[in-house]
Amino acid sequence: MSLHPAVAAVRLGVRRVLAGVGPGEVVLVACSGGADSLALLSGAVFEARRPGLKVIGATVDHGLQDGSAERAAAVVAQMAGLGADETVSSRVGVVDGGNGPEAAARHARYAVLEQLADHFGASVVLLGHTRDDQAETVLLGLARGSGGRSIAGMRRGFDRFRRPLLDVSRADTAAACGAEGIEAWQDPHNDDPRFTRVRVRHHVMPMLETELGPGVAVSLARTADLLRPDMELLDDLAEQTHRDLGGGFALPVADLETLAGPLRTRVLRRAALAAGSPPTELFREHVDAIDRLVTDWRGQKWVDLPGHLRAVRRDGVLAVEPPPVSPPTRPPLTAPGGGLLPGGGGSPREGGVAV
Repeated sequence: MSLHPAVAAVRLGVRRVLAGVGPGEVVLVACSGGADSLALLSGAVFEARRPGLKVIGATVDHGLQDGSAERAAAVVAQMAGLGADETVSSRVGVVDGGNGPEAAARHARYAVLEQLADHFGASVVLLGHTRDDQAETVLLGLARGSGGRSIAGMRRGFDRFRRPLLDVSRADTAAACGAEGIEAWQDPHNDDPRFTRVRVRHHVMPMLETELGPGVAVSLARTADLLRPDMELLDDLAEQTHRDLGGGFALPVADLETLAGPLRTRVLRRAALAAGSPPTELFREHVDAIDRLVTDWRGQKWVDLPGHLRAVRRDGVLAVEPPPVSPPTRPPLTAPGGGLLPGGGGSPREGGVAV
């Protein structure tokens, strides 16, 4: 019997990623129980046999839905049934830091996957994002005016994480599960219109396909592939330039003035991050304001930045630093009869004696 094309597409994506993994190494596969991650796990189990890799199936319970613990247990059983060498479930607490529940859940999920990878000694962690997920990410970046880094979409790999299915459609992962007799779970959150991505998935993308013709998702994903190398090159140049200028958060203005704008703003952003500004709160508006201290200097005092920091130009150096700590104000000293003593009321002298 011939192999179903959708199953072949999933396995090919996994095979390409695992080609760089040595024999006998450990591969951690993140699995939610949906079609994308189950197809990924099945493909990883199949492709791991020849090089003798050990596959660990991992599911993360965010605790955001009723019955989530039971659902996680069901996913563990399903992963074992698909042939994972070991399975693990981990429950995490999701704390919304102000960027929304989706971002908070993602942050918690990646953190626990890092911990699990360390625990099992996994050389790679596989994620089940598809071409449709990539297209939605690019479209959201365009709609928000987030710049090239966001429009470049999700990276195919970073640190130990890999995304083997970015060339595979969501329809293919569903078809692959169907062909292999795998029953996938339908997450209610994937149909909840409170989430922006859900509205993009169920309303915006179908409308674009209707009005512009089929292939919009493919084109958006291709845009990410075309833009990603350019963004990575600029980021690499910015990292090297930042190191050449000292690598810290105090940079010479004369050297910054010689840099091309796109490179200079990236270097300034790195300086702010080096000083401790949170990357999720440091926006383009902040970086542009810092840049004006270099390109449009008119004696302005400073630029307030996230993380209780400020950027200031002083003596030919642009520095990102905490604001100075104001000395505590002394209360006025009163005489027994209620009058002010000499030097009271914030004077640097108390009772006529210099302090």
